[in-house]
Amino acid sequence: MAQGFEQLEPVLEQHGYRADALLEVLAAAQRLYGYLSAPLLRHLADALHLPLSRVQGTASFYHLFRFQPPARHQCLVCTGTACHVQGAPALLAELRQNLPRADLEIGEVRCIGTCSGAPLVVVDGEVWNQQQASGLRLALEERLP
Repeated sequence: MAQGFEQLEPVLEQHGYRADALLEVLAAAQRLYGYLSAPLLRHLADALHLPLSRVQGTASFYHLFRFQPPARHQCLVCTGTACHVQGAPALLAELRQNLPRADLEIGEVRCIGTCSGAPLVVVDGEVWNQQQASGLRLALEERLP
């Protein structure tokens, strides 16, 4: 077993080191370590007896996998139809132009599923309803040290 990935061993054992468990193992690895580093991907390829290119290719295909450490804070703007119509593009533009921070990841999510609260954002896992561009920026500036 590679140094530093001991927490992953029970997951690999649970799946019998099977190659067809690659997605489940990738998801567990990201939950455990925060992101999929190059050494971690190599470890998974070895443990599952897969070419590294297949592990990297599978992980890079799915947008939920990260290859860099996550930012300390995350703000995801819903861009589903209801949120788009209610102003999601303005939210994204405001945040990207006026709140660039190294500790804040600003991203998009296709649909949160609570359209009655559009436009929606998810801040560090918490859903914020009916956001306005300037109000959202101010709320984030207050909340995030």
